[in-house]
Amino acid sequence: MRIGLHADVFSIGPDPISELTAAVEAASSGGLEYWLPQGFGVDALTALAAVGRDVPDARFGTFVVPTYARHPMVMAMQALTVQAAAGGRFTLGIGLSHRPVVERAYGLSYDTPVRHMREYLSVLVPLLHGEKVRFAGEEITSRGFSPLAVPDVVPPPVLVAALGPQMLRVTGQHADGTVLWMVGPKTIADHVVPTITAAAAAAGRPRPQVVAGLPVSVTADPDEAREMATGALALYGELPSYRAMLDREGVEGPADIAVIGDEEAVAAQLRHVVDVGATALVVHVLGSPEDRRRTTALLCELATP
Repeated sequence: MRIGLHADVFSIGPDPISELTAAVEAASSGGLEYWLPQGFGVDALTALAAVGRDVPDARFGTFVVPTYARHPMVMAMQALTVQAAAGGRFTLGIGLSHRPVVERAYGLSYDTPVRHMREYLSVLVPLLHGEKVRFAGEEITSRGFSPLAVPDVVPPPVLVAALGPQMLRVTGQHADGTVLWMVGPKTIADHVVPTITAAAAAAGRPRPQVVAGLPVSVTADPDEAREMATGALALYGELPSYRAMLDREGVEGPADIAVIGDEEAVAAQLRHVVDVGATALVVHVLGSPEDRRRTTALLCELATP
């Protein structure tokens, strides 16, 4: 079972590279991958390029880098640079972000997100594979005169934060898979896997990765952990894309997606997510310090190369 830890960007202190290096080393020593979100602080790609040189055996990725803020040519150059530093152990996770961020923070239009991602991948993926790209879409233009000069680097896999049917189809057609958040096992089995797999097959692409991000807590007090999760995850129930996934799953809120219980119960739930189609898990660890210790210990036991 491939398992990664989802970094808590809000807990990064005044020495971010040293802290991230230590966290990646700790994860790697337990057989876990490490996935870094892009928040409004440390740049995830820059940080992972630095960490990749210092932790030679770790596998890691971004969960996820928003596309609107970076031209696909810039994203490709950054991703190839991280891959060069990491020696081929990096996965590029990208996503649209959300309307409030794109429109209020970036000052850009979010009116056609599916078209944006389709055009973005049409430029990004060929660039990562060493092709010269000249593309003129309705939202994205790329006028590169030559392939990107980052030689002898294996292209990183590209995973897209795709939830709705249109985004899953675009992802299946153009990318290597999807990274999920706030998606339960029923929705993975009935919606995500069939939609993205059919799109990939129709495009002649390999079976896509389905990386499921989940909040998890191994605890002696499930009720208290569920209450903590309710507060910590409340925002995700208000964002339309996640709300749609919660409604598909038939649950009331984000805390109902969380995997909570003792070691046996949590292990069974995580195995079920894999059984219904997830190819890897990315775990956001919740709970008290003792709960976090128990959770991480269980993840290390479950993780396989």
